[in-house]
Amino acid sequence: MSVPPSVTRRRAAAAALTAALLVPLTACGGNDSAQGSGGSAEVEAANLTVLAASSLTDVFKAAGATYEKAHPGTKITFSFAGSQELAAQVKQGAPADALVTADTKTMDGLKAETGGSKIIAKNRLVIATTKGNPHKIGGLKDLAGTKLKVVLAAPEVPVGRYSKEILDKQGVAVKPVSQEPNVRAVLAKVELGEADAGLVYKTDSAKSKDKVDSVEIPDDQNAVASYPAATLKASRNAEAAAAFVAWLSTPEAQKILQDAGFQQP
Repeated sequence: MSVPPSVTRRRAAAAALTAALLVPLTACGGNDSAQGSGGSAEVEAANLTVLAASSLTDVFKAAGATYEKAHPGTKITFSFAGSQELAAQVKQGAPADALVTADTKTMDGLKAETGGSKIIAKNRLVIATTKGNPHKIGGLKDLAGTKLKVVLAAPEVPVGRYSKEILDKQGVAVKPVSQEPNVRAVLAKVELGEADAGLVYKTDSAKSKDKVDSVEIPDDQNAVASYPAATLKASRNAEAAAAFVAWLSTPEAQKILQDAGFQQP
């Protein structure tokens, strides 16, 4: 039996109306799943491994906890070491998703293994002395004292390179009792009384203010340490890694870093 033309037209109009109503509903659904707080695209939860410079140990633990709370299901595992050790791990193919070093030189040497990097924080050096500063160290030139036990980071470590730079600039010759693999090892020597003084980052010395004293180094004698962050091309969680690296430049993350004594990028 043939369908009257008027019925056919009504059915077509109803179908068109239904389709029109479904389009915005589908779009709304798509936006809900793709947008998170603040309108940024959400990424799937992932287990991330982040290689980070030793001087970021405490602040990154706090930052990681904040990030995980805001991104349920995401778990961040940090591996802290001297930047030169981290670079070696990356070149050897260690499974990781992102990298944050304490200098741009190390990061620049890994361009084949990383995505584009961005500086997320800066730092400066201080002289850490045993509590009470019994040797009355007042500046870099005092570190040349023959009776003073000074510990430095190895020259291939960023803080060691910065230390050499500022000592050379002032014409100060120091014979360290040891050269350590990272800034935390330098600080530990001073904390334990195995050294009278050492050059460390301001943030590390401040974190240990109950065990060491800090002697400020004037800006014109100091060096600025820059901390670049980047994703690793070998990451199996590229989207999640990129989201975390991007988050490090947000006001929320910057407040955590600056509250810990790091300078703004």
